[in-house]
Amino acid sequence: MGAPVVPDSALVQEPRNVADTLRRAAQISPDKPALIWQDRSLTWAELDHRVDLVAAGLGALDLPPVAGHPARVAIALSNVPAFAEAYFAVLRAGLVAVPVNPGYTGRELRHVLADSGASVLVATPQVLDAVEPVAEGLPLLHRYLADALPEAAAGSVDSGAGGEDLAALLYTSGTEGSPKGAMLSHRALLANHGQLDGIRPAPIGTDDVLLLALPLFHAYGLNSGLGALAYHGATGVLLERFDPAESLRLVAAHQVTLVIGVPAMFLAWSLLPEFGESFASVRLAVSGAAPLTPATARRFLDATGHPVFEGYGLTETAPVLTSALASPVPKSGSIGRAIPGVSLRLVYASGDEIAVTDDDFDDDAAGSPGTDPGEIVARGDNLFSGYWPDGRDGPDRDGWWATGDVAYADADGDLFLVDRLRELILVSGFNVYPYEVEQVLMAHPSVREAAVLGVPHPFTGQTVKAFVVSSGSVSTEELVAYCERNLARFKCPTAIEFVDALPHSATGKVRKAALR
Repeated sequence: MGAPVVPDSALVQEPRNVADTLRRAAQISPDKPALIWQDRSLTWAELDHRVDLVAAGLGALDLPPVAGHPARVAIALSNVPAFAEAYFAVLRAGLVAVPVNPGYTGRELRHVLADSGASVLVATPQVLDAVEPVAEGLPLLHRYLADALPEAAAGSVDSGAGGEDLAALLYTSGTEGSPKGAMLSHRALLANHGQLDGIRPAPIGTDDVLLLALPLFHAYGLNSGLGALAYHGATGVLLERFDPAESLRLVAAHQVTLVIGVPAMFLAWSLLPEFGESFASVRLAVSGAAPLTPATARRFLDATGHPVFEGYGLTETAPVLTSALASPVPKSGSIGRAIPGVSLRLVYASGDEIAVTDDDFDDDAAGSPGTDPGEIVARGDNLFSGYWPDGRDGPDRDGWWATGDVAYADADGDLFLVDRLRELILVSGFNVYPYEVEQVLMAHPSVREAAVLGVPHPFTGQTVKAFVVSSGSVSTEELVAYCERNLARFKCPTAIEFVDALPHSATGKVRKAALR
């Protein structure tokens, strides 16, 4: 395609809409590669032009609002250029993006589509096939494949949406019920880039080449990956599905300088003999979403000469709260310190609390390793606006939000995660809540009761284990296959233990501590 003419309007200096970052990158570096996919490149000017066309096409659909908010567009795609085109076009059109895992089953897709009120679905053929049998009653008006996005001829499209306006609904697991939509404003998504940019030296710059191997439908890949790419006008190398050998090829071929990933990726890389040589161009590696084992961190350091910097965040915080990059020296097992612009406290069951940010860190109250754990409570412009539809369980009137995660601070102020107050299970950085898996298991005619826990796993950090009381003849293989028909693969139990009975409390609640 020919390079389009870059709009001659004034440069976007302070973006209010996340899509403004794309416009700014196209104005500053129009001919620079924005995305490289299957060894083909798309420049920032070309991507900006494509986004204008799709934004105009979405605007021409005259989509109905949802509960007083702009219409929702669900995007269920893997890491392909069309994801970026659709995502930025939705935001530029003043609509709300709903990124969805394309590996979801029909049942899971229906919940997200129904709860969000999505009227448009951009998806893979497999997702459209999965939705078809469960589409009755859904508000879907339009469905598009990645290579057939709606377009309309238009000049430069500029949305009036931004700031506190809702930009994205990201569905995240809770401890009960179904996944909840975290309401992320343009303000929250943009703020996290500015906060990270306050670290010295800054983690990402315009000259960086970033590997986009994390799924773009996940908060980590969406904002720390794709969003950061546009914010800084860097270059991204897309990988549709993580494959250790192929990703190493891409890193070497495109001289990738920055890698963000999850522990399972670093473990897989560290076991390949060509790992160190392939990572010769990489100046910075960041891991998040789950703890990185010391053995993996050590192998990475030995092979590359660089440490892996760990961090911590949640979907609701867009997503980064802490990073070892904010500490003078990274420590094994530490998630570092609060990034600039984020305030953190540790709150204890007694009601006591200590501040753990640099400006007011209470070193007299800090603990030694393994002591004085408290719940992490956060405040910052990157926090979400509560859960859809009414903003429930969001930050309090003073802006503080309890994460449900427990940590301690050492004498230097570096944080170490201890446990989770909630019973979430983290599989390769993806949230799995036991309740949903238990409900699927107990829907099987031969299962009387089930309880689900997260157990350690060397590749994925955690995996799902189920304790099952059967009411008939059923095999492990049959139950696993049943789960795979009703749950995304990362949610499915990898271990099932049949027991005669589950331990219960006096009120009838399963005592999971006894199972552990």
